[in-house]
Amino acid sequence: MPRVIGESKVKVEQDLSNGDMSEMQRLAALRSRPRSFIDMKVFASDASQGVASCDLLCDDRFQSSRRLLDLPPGPITAGAVTLSQDSGTVSFQPADEFVVVSEGAITFTQGEHALMLRPGDSAVLRQGAAYSWAATGPASIIFMRYQGGDSTDGTIVPIDGAPQLAPSGAPLAELLLTPPPQCRNQTDYRSADGQFTCGTWDSTPYHRAAMLYHHYELMHLLEGSVTFVDEAGRSATFSRGDIFLVEQGAKCSWESLEHVAKVYAIFRPA
Repeated sequence: MPRVIGESKVKVEQDLSNGDMSEMQRLAALRSRPRSFIDMKVFASDASQGVASCDLLCDDRFQSSRRLLDLPPGPITAGAVTLSQDSGTVSFQPADEFVVVSEGAITFTQGEHALMLRPGDSAVLRQGAAYSWAATGPASIIFMRYQGGDSTDGTIVPIDGAPQLAPSGAPLAELLLTPPPQCRNQTDYRSADGQFTCGTWDSTPYHRAAMLYHHYELMHLLEGSVTFVDEAGRSATFSRGDIFLVEQGAKCSWESLEHVAKVYAIFRPA
């Protein structure tokens, strides 16, 4: 689990979600709070955090048994799905959704094809997908959903567990505090409008000054560790197996002292 220094974001979210605050006040407070990074495994394990999903039109428990981060209104929602031993059917996936299993296991089935995801495994449930699902015991799934893409053929896209990584761009030279790293990437999914991408990335060590995130990024660390410091001075070191979200509008530095590999889901507005 990550080491976190500074004021906890949990209290901020609880304050925003209390019943004494009007919706207008809540949104104003939400928009004004500093953006930062969020430990999604801690969020998933603490039922007191977040807000209930408003997407209750579907009575399928995979869609309705979820808590959402209290993010500003927009095309991105993120949170956790908590399931017991259960199964169900989704006739139409309402949006592109990246999912990564935090605990337990879940199987998604389309026709004769079954995809089992165990802890650390991830996939993209594409908008328009129809599928059945089954959890053989308690399961916790962390997700980031992009509401804005076009309907596709509905095929579920697994994130490749053995990616063929190719050289990719390094961080901006003016932000680097160390020599440029060697970075590689494989993109497994890109929405039709190009704004939502998911895949795997790795890099040699580097230290980068604080950068303004114009995008949302959900990361699952496969190897190594990385330390973030936000503009308020809050610091956290995330290690292999951790899952965390950097919010759009956050200003964070990055320092990795060893090789880092991650699976990512990014919403980058056009």
